[in-house]
Amino acid sequence: MALPTLKMSMINYGEFSLLAIVLCCFQVLWSAQGQLKVGFYSKTCPSAESTVTSLVKEATSVNPRIPAVLLRLHFHDCFVEGCDGSILVDNVEDPERKAFANQGLDGFGEIETAKAQLEANCPGVVSCADIVALAARDAVNLVETGRRDGRVCNESLAAEIPDVNESIQVLKSKFMKKGLSDKELVLLSGAHTIGSTACFFMTTRLYNFNGKNISDPSINPKFLEELKAKCPMNGDANLRIPLDNVSSQTFDARIFRHIRDGFAVIASDARLYDDNITKRIVDSYVGGSSFLQDFPKAMVKMGQIGVKTGLMGEIRRKCNSFN
Repeated sequence: MALPTLKMSMINYGEFSLLAIVLCCFQVLWSAQGQLKVGFYSKTCPSAESTVTSLVKEATSVNPRIPAVLLRLHFHDCFVEGCDGSILVDNVEDPERKAFANQGLDGFGEIETAKAQLEANCPGVVSCADIVALAARDAVNLVETGRRDGRVCNESLAAEIPDVNESIQVLKSKFMKKGLSDKELVLLSGAHTIGSTACFFMTTRLYNFNGKNISDPSINPKFLEELKAKCPMNGDANLRIPLDNVSSQTFDARIFRHIRDGFAVIASDARLYDDNITKRIVDSYVGGSSFLQDFPKAMVKMGQIGVKTGLMGEIRRKCNSFN
């Protein structure tokens, strides 16, 4: 199946400058029950896309982290039961969002606000899964919708999500099980060029790497001092630090240079340099010449994981609970 060309542009909400890629470039999704398409709600809820655009702009003007937050939210959703909004559910005994790998996820409030407004205008029409996908759709010119919300949400299923402290072998295996290649592992990790992480996710890497009470030896010594100063032992675990300490608000290829030079912030990014195959792929993107072209293709492929359309799933009235 041929994929449509996705044109990308820069968006600027306040002082936030971001290459327009987040979230919406992986929407070519098919199933035996139905097909996603651009303008799926053009007749049933014409205001759907403009409503989400307005809310995302407003939220980003207040909090410039929003695009990165929504990108991570969608990734964590798609990697479990497919892109079906299951990460949003919290009225079950053990929801996905409770899993360790999902600690620090945010953006739920923005999705609920959009859902409430759309329910008031077009009740029972727009799925929560599509709202998440649309949440940064200004980043690209083509957005395909038509997802259904899933009916399954369980914390145990989140074990499929790549963990920040896993080895490169485990990371490659998890991606392969989802039909994603080593190249796509590197490309999707490149999304860490924007956004931030919490010190909570740094403790093992800084103070107990491989259970040996040492720091990750791949960290540049000067950068190690900086990271420890920002995330001291027994310090504020919720303190956030940028994933790219040079251009964390610009979607570029600088993250690969950081990985090569020992300035990767989180362990899973650094692990890409532990394997000869992923190392070569990282090196190939250091110049940045093709990353911005290849990244959307990887997002498209990730978005094909377990999508539900047609008669599958449901359209939730509230995103955090099943009907």
